[in-house]
Amino acid sequence: MQKPFEWDSFSDQPLQLRDRNFKKTMRKAQLFSLIKTLFTALVVLPISLFMMPFVRRKDIDSSHFFALGVDHERYPHETLQMVQELGVSTLVVRHKIWEMESLAELKSFLLACENKKIILKILQDRENIENLELFKSNLRRIFTELQGLVHIYEIGSTINRAKWGFFSVDEYNRFFQTAYELRNAEFSHAKLIGSGVIDFEYHFSAHTLFNLFQYRYDGVSSLLYVDRRGAPENIQMGFNLSDKIALLSTMVWLSPKSRHRLYITETNWPISNTAPYAPTSEYECVSEERYADYMLRYYLLAFASQQVNVCSWHQLIAPGYGLVDSREGLRKREAFSTYKYMLQTLKNAQFLRMDIKRGYHIFQALLANDTLLQIHWSLKPATIRNESDYEVFDKNGNPIQAKELHIGDSPLYIYIKSKHEHS
Repeated sequence: MQKPFEWDSFSDQPLQLRDRNFKKTMRKAQLFSLIKTLFTALVVLPISLFMMPFVRRKDIDSSHFFALGVDHERYPHETLQMVQELGVSTLVVRHKIWEMESLAELKSFLLACENKKIILKILQDRENIENLELFKSNLRRIFTELQGLVHIYEIGSTINRAKWGFFSVDEYNRFFQTAYELRNAEFSHAKLIGSGVIDFEYHFSAHTLFNLFQYRYDGVSSLLYVDRRGAPENIQMGFNLSDKIALLSTMVWLSPKSRHRLYITETNWPISNTAPYAPTSEYECVSEERYADYMLRYYLLAFASQQVNVCSWHQLIAPGYGLVDSREGLRKREAFSTYKYMLQTLKNAQFLRMDIKRGYHIFQALLANDTLLQIHWSLKPATIRNESDYEVFDKNGNPIQAKELHIGDSPLYIYIKSKHEHS
């Protein structure tokens, strides 16, 4: 990235912009777009809130719902081995467009990802945002070199953070329209998703979904982090995670600019005592055990919404927020086992219902072998009997045979045997 934009290789994101005058000047130049964002949100958000109960339900393919972000540059061999061990079939891979020299390395990695669906997240820099002909040229190279290897291209990321290069939604709209026009002219089979808004800042999402630019998304991407609120069930401005998903899905449904497909391409929690690798302050960080609990609960809530087509954890190997810590060799955290057991259990499951009463959650699904699965967790400690027709396992797949089951932060898998099995 060119200055004043600098990349932090510890947390894999741009550093905060230090030059406040530069930031202020750039924002001022985009004042008209910022005003449009405000007025669009004032119209779209109330209508979307009203229409939330009427949003169309979707049939979510559980075999591709569970995705994982991977880094193709660090530990590529070990990454591929772990991906196979986990059994994950959809991967999100980043490509920094200002590092086009790494394209051959990326292609080599994708060739090794046999039978995986790849979502390629194309990260922008200021030079490609300002010089759309350069962006078009770089994108043409990417589309040409990776043809047949990438299932979906995510155009741009984190568009509502100035340190990532965009200073307004209109700047992003022009950026995506460039990609859209190139796709239509030369690469008609490529699928493009956007707009990559991070966190619960849907006034930006509204402007990307309702505008006069001539483009259309094949689906909408979101970096729906909720880590700053603690647990995924916690409330922000009256919305918990399930509500946030429902509102965004409603906006996508109402928008004339997108298919009704929603991709959460990044989410995680930062892990305690990992500075400078953690992407946030220590205040937002959680223990490794809580990280695993929150991850599983996030996935269950997103799956239960039946509105999210793909949910990707960010990411496999990262000291500050990954399933694997790479500071002293490669150490699989507890969350690695949690992810593995979740995936092997739910990969081909049919969601049935989610019951929530006073913070007590029961997720119900029908497994491929017609076994009924319930996953229980509670925000307040509770106890239930371990019935004779239960087979109970903890979040990592370890059997539990106690007469009483203590239900708390850490979800329990309860397989309910059929009466036929008892006889």
